[in-house]
Amino acid sequence: MTTVICAAAILLCFTVGSHLISVAIAVVRCRARTAHEPAPENAPAISLVRPVCGLDNFAESTLRSGFELDYPDYELIFCVAHARDPIVPTVQQLIAEYPQVRAKLLIGDERISANPKLNNCFKGWNAAAHDWIVLADSNVLMPPDYLTRLWNAWRHDDTGLVCSPPSGSEPHGFWAGVECAFLNTYEARWQYGADTLGLGFAQGKTMFWRRSVLEEAGGIRLLGLEPAEDAASTKVVRDSGLRVRLVDAPFPQPLGRRGALEVWHRQARWAQLRRASFPMFYAPEILSGALIPFATAAVLALALDASWIAAVLTVATVWYGAEAKLARIAGWPLTWAYPLHALVRDLALPALWVTGWLGSDFVWRGNAVSSVAVNEQPASETPPI
Repeated sequence: MTTVICAAAILLCFTVGSHLISVAIAVVRCRARTAHEPAPENAPAISLVRPVCGLDNFAESTLRSGFELDYPDYELIFCVAHARDPIVPTVQQLIAEYPQVRAKLLIGDERISANPKLNNCFKGWNAAAHDWIVLADSNVLMPPDYLTRLWNAWRHDDTGLVCSPPSGSEPHGFWAGVECAFLNTYEARWQYGADTLGLGFAQGKTMFWRRSVLEEAGGIRLLGLEPAEDAASTKVVRDSGLRVRLVDAPFPQPLGRRGALEVWHRQARWAQLRRASFPMFYAPEILSGALIPFATAAVLALALDASWIAAVLTVATVWYGAEAKLARIAGWPLTWAYPLHALVRDLALPALWVTGWLGSDFVWRGNAVSSVAVNEQPASETPPI
């Protein structure tokens, strides 16, 4: 019995302690911003490449945000695979509305890899006029100082890439609240913890490159050697002896309404991709949710002839109370239902973890993708339209 008590106490202290440390780091790193950062005098010209595909929730507002940046010298390059994509009229309308912004739409599908997003970005990367290039998803809502904050996060002595995870915003309905619990107080929290320890890894939502860093390593085609371009980016940067750094606080992704399957499929896809590219880092993720500390608290209470219900409720209050405090300080969505959203997330985490090990195939924006696929497809001989 003594062995059981000691083991349960150690595991409980480790999981709860790690949780509280990661929350404390995120509180410092993700604090809500109140001041606008003006562009520095030596701000370099930047090419902003945005792959687009289909009509997302808030598509018009997230794409419009790229035209309203407070930055002295940048160009916007939109990339779409097919001329009949429903997002094309929206992009064309925005380009017409902002003639003062250098912007263009490139149409064509040059398949350099099994990753449809990378294929879409390829023509934009080649067309970019500047050495500094941002690859940013269409559903990122860019604040006016978006490019300035990316530039300010760059450290010229050791940086190879600056990224930002998404923070869920404007959730509508229960399942969008669950997705916020995944994106904000779970995934962003752990990503900023890793970055603080010098183990930063890329996130494909926003990737700020210096073209020469990637070209010297072998070029953008290298990002097709992993199932996900952000995992490949992490390996390229680390192999170059440089670091991936995160921006001072994550940029928002408006969610709108979400369904249960939509949330599940997205998280399952990300789990499969993490496991495929970084299995040694993926394995301990099973310890990151609340179910193990809940179970160990119950075992410890029963071994000590105490109320296991009271023990679990105490740990839950500490666990979710810390997350709620983080959400409030960071300015992330927070309602009375947050503990329920977070509990549903934590109940799903073990199943997602198993799915990450067992699954390899999924559908992303209508494209069948395998998480074990690598760059086996030759580049298309047909130039972009």
